[in-house]
Amino acid sequence: MTKAKTALVIGGGHNGLICATYLAQAGCQVQLVERRDTVGGGAALHHFGEGYSVPALAQMHHPLHPKIAKELKLDAPAPAPASAIIALSREGQHLYLGENGATGTGLSAEDQVAYIAFKQEFGAYAKALGALYLNTAPRLKDFDLADGTVLAKLGWQLRFGLGRDAMREFLRVGGMNVYDILNEKFASPALKGALAAQAVLGNHVGPRTPTTALNYLYARFQELQGPASHGTQIADHLRDAASDAGVSITTGVAVEQIMVSDGVATGASLSDGRVIEADIVVSNADAKATFLNLVGPAQLDAMLTHRISKTRTNGDVSKVNLALDSAPDFAGLNADDLRHRMMIAPDMRYVERAFNASKYGEISQAPVLDIACPSAVNGALAPAGHHVLSINVSFTPYRLKQGWDEGRAVVLQKVLDILEDYSPGIGAKVVASEVLSPVDIEAQYGITGGHWHHGEMSIDQGFMMRPVHGTAQYQTPIEGLFLCGAAAHPGGGITGLPGRNAARRILAKAAR
Repeated sequence: MTKAKTALVIGGGHNGLICATYLAQAGCQVQLVERRDTVGGGAALHHFGEGYSVPALAQMHHPLHPKIAKELKLDAPAPAPASAIIALSREGQHLYLGENGATGTGLSAEDQVAYIAFKQEFGAYAKALGALYLNTAPRLKDFDLADGTVLAKLGWQLRFGLGRDAMREFLRVGGMNVYDILNEKFASPALKGALAAQAVLGNHVGPRTPTTALNYLYARFQELQGPASHGTQIADHLRDAASDAGVSITTGVAVEQIMVSDGVATGASLSDGRVIEADIVVSNADAKATFLNLVGPAQLDAMLTHRISKTRTNGDVSKVNLALDSAPDFAGLNADDLRHRMMIAPDMRYVERAFNASKYGEISQAPVLDIACPSAVNGALAPAGHHVLSINVSFTPYRLKQGWDEGRAVVLQKVLDILEDYSPGIGAKVVASEVLSPVDIEAQYGITGGHWHHGEMSIDQGFMMRPVHGTAQYQTPIEGLFLCGAAAHPGGGITGLPGRNAARRILAKAAR
C-alpha cells in the first residue's frame, strides 16, 4: 500500500476490528477508536446483575466466513456441536429444526421430507448469492471492470450453478413474502412459524411483507458457514488478531467529529481533546451517525443528507436478560437441549399479529421470543448452579406510544408471562433481570434507532442501494471517508463481510 499510510477506524465492533486488521496487514498504520470500554460491540460480553453475563446483542451466531478466518489468520475456534432451532410447544411437543432435518411430535413425514428439500433449495440460492455477498455491490450504471466481474460471477452462479429450472424458481420466489413460500412448502403451523420468525428477526417486517424471502436467504447464507454457537469469545479473538497485526486500539474515548477539508476527510477530533490525522477515515458507525452527526450536513450535498435522513433505522427488537437460581425447566426438554436456540412463534399468524402491533407504536400482546441459554454451554457466565437466559423480543418499536420508561416493565412482564406457559415456575427462579429496549441499545451501543442491522434489510436498502445510492460501495462522496459497518453491504449479522469488503475496496483504490 503506497498512497495511504495512515488510517483511523471509528468503532470497535466486529466489522471495525476486521477492517482494521486487513488494513494493518497491508502495511497501513491503523488506529482504532472505540467509545465503549471494550471492543466487540454487539458481539462482546455484557454483564448484568451480580456475577451474570450474556452475549451483548448477538446471542447466537454462525462462524465468520472461512475466507475471513483464513485471511486474518484467526485461531480456529473449537468446533461447535450441531445446533438446532427448537420450536417450543406449551404441551412439550417441540420441533427440532436442524441443518439436515426436522423432527418432532406431530410433524408429518411429508413435512420432514419437504424440510430437507427446502433447506437444500434455499441453501443453493444463498450459495449462488455468495458472489454478491463476498464482494463490493456492483453498480448497474457506469460500472467498471470490478463491477462487471462481480455481475458476471453472479450471473454464472445463478444460471449454471443453479441450472435453468432452479434459476427460474429463484427468480419467482426471490421477490415473494416468506408467508406465501412457507405455505407452499409445509403443512405444520409450528414449523412455518419458526421459519417465518427467523426470516423477519431484527427487521420491521412481518411474514407477509414483500421480499422477506431475501431476508431468509441472508440468514440461510450465514447458516452455511457452520453451526450456530453462543460465540462469547469472538470479540477477544478479533481484538487479539488486530493487535497482532499492529492496530493501535483506544477504548473509552468517543469520536466527536470527522474533520473534512475541501471535501477530503483528514482525521477526527476525540472527546478527550485529541485530534487524530489520517489519510483514510473508516466509520464502523451507522450511516446516520456517520453523516449527520460526525460529518455534519454542512459538509454534505443536500440530496445525500435527505437520502440518509430518510433511511429506515428504527429498531423493533428488545433484549431481555434473566438470571436464574437454577436451570430453566421446559416440559419435554432435557439439560442438553438448553444449548440450542429456542423459539416461541407457534405459527405464522402469531408472528404477523406481533408485527401488526409495532406498526402502531405498541408492544405486542404476544411477542415473538428468540431464547438462548448460554450458561448451558459456558458455566462461567453465572455463579455455580445458576443460569442466564438471553431473549430477543420482537416486536417492540423504538417509537413506543407509552414511552420506554413505562415500556420496559411491560415488556419484562409479558416475557415472564409467556415463559410461565412453557416453563411453569420460572418466574420464581429469577434473581435479576434487565430490559434493553431499542432506545437503550441506541444509547449503549451508539446505533441510531437501536436497529440491529444499522437499518432495514429491505430491497430498497440493500445491495447496491445500501445504505443509499451514492454510498453503496463503501466509499462516500467525501474523499478518504469509507463505511465498513452493518449499514454497508451486505448488512447486519455477525458475518464480518462489510468489514472485509470495505478493506478490500480501500486497498484497491489506494493501489491505483
